[in-house]
Amino acid sequence: MKILFVENHQVFAETVVAQFLPDDAVTIAATVFEAFDLVRSGSFDAVLVDYDLDDFKGDAFVRRLRSSGSTIPIVAVSARDDGNLALSAAGADAVCHKADFRSIRRVLGRLTT
Repeated sequence: MKILFVENHQVFAETVVAQFLPDDAVTIAATVFEAFDLVRSGSFDAVLVDYDLDDFKGDAFVRRLRSSGSTIPIVAVSARDDGNLALSAAGADAVCHKADFRSIRRVLGRLTT
């Protein structure tokens, strides 16, 4: 699966990929601007997006992606409940709290099958 992971903490993102998504092609974007560029230049099967990013909040990315007509599956992956609620309200299809990343494969499976 080709996944875009919008996460500004590089070590955390790399750890998640190594432990929970080792068989997937994961591209990590640290900012909303970088994520937009990647979405425009490539195709992804799913997007994982954090709420607290350095340039914007993740819900701005989700809203803009949805307003462009994109139907790509989006998973909210904040450590904060209010962040996940904001991402869901903006158009994320599912939530996988950072403390429960062991279930990310199951969450992605429900969205992409």
